[in-house]
Amino acid sequence: MNCIFIYNPVSGKGRIRKKIKYVVDKLREKYEIVDVYETRACGDMTAAAREAAKKYDAIVFSGGDGSFNEVLQGVASAEIMPELGYIPSGTVNDIAHSLHIPKNIRRALKVILGGENVMLDCVKVNERYAMYVVAAGAFTSATYTTPQSQKKLIGRMAYGLEGIKKNMRFDVFPVEVRNGNETVNTQSVFVLLMNGRYVAGMHINKKGSFADGKLEIALVKQTKNPTFLKRIRAYIALARLFLFGYKFKEKQIVRFEGSEFEIFVPENVIWNFDGEKGISGNVKIQVLPKKINMIVPKGLKNI
Repeated sequence: MNCIFIYNPVSGKGRIRKKIKYVVDKLREKYEIVDVYETRACGDMTAAAREAAKKYDAIVFSGGDGSFNEVLQGVASAEIMPELGYIPSGTVNDIAHSLHIPKNIRRALKVILGGENVMLDCVKVNERYAMYVVAAGAFTSATYTTPQSQKKLIGRMAYGLEGIKKNMRFDVFPVEVRNGNETVNTQSVFVLLMNGRYVAGMHINKKGSFADGKLEIALVKQTKNPTFLKRIRAYIALARLFLFGYKFKEKQIVRFEGSEFEIFVPENVIWNFDGEKGISGNVKIQVLPKKINMIVPKGLKNI
């Protein structure tokens, strides 16, 4: 089998760059050929993964959730799906947490060398893809507007500071969600669709799965022109969602589960895909079951 190792040299604190020889030497224990590609710009990982899917049996990559999303954009439409091995090196690593893939390089490589292959669901959003989260509204821009220098300096706290700086107003927008025969029209400050268990480092969707063919949606309602107290109430609802989880009873949160949705929002509402800036406006969302060939820890239950 032949393999390419693609890595983001600035992800996290850049530690993976110092371990390239070790990573390649370990990968050669499993793969006959191991090539290496270092990304240089945003979108570079997607292009590299797309080309690699045509030539390699395996793509091993390192980076954060955003890097995972870039790889997904490159391989999701491949005719033959290569196996994917993942060495988490980002700031939060929600996907790795959900899949129990260690952040430690040595232990992550142990999973790649001795783990097992499972087919995971991913999400198609119009003509783009997401692995574990699609979101819009309050705080969702923080993951892609936070400067890399801040993330290196103070880690995940940088996201919180960026979110507070840019999202304290809690802008309200109209949203219509269609799920088969069910339709909800309301005003909202936050819409969250989940395919994994962790979001922003929080174990918010404890019974979520990458292999059940469905998504969980949480929508935080708000009035069109909220008073100060109603804004505070929305803050509390959002905090409860993240602190106590998707199943926690909160009257200001609407919940859905399903495999296909249509969501209508104004054109200026920007969607976040796995921590990366996505598209804006209306979206059609569907689960693509058992699409991604992923190496995970052997014997992993509740994927």
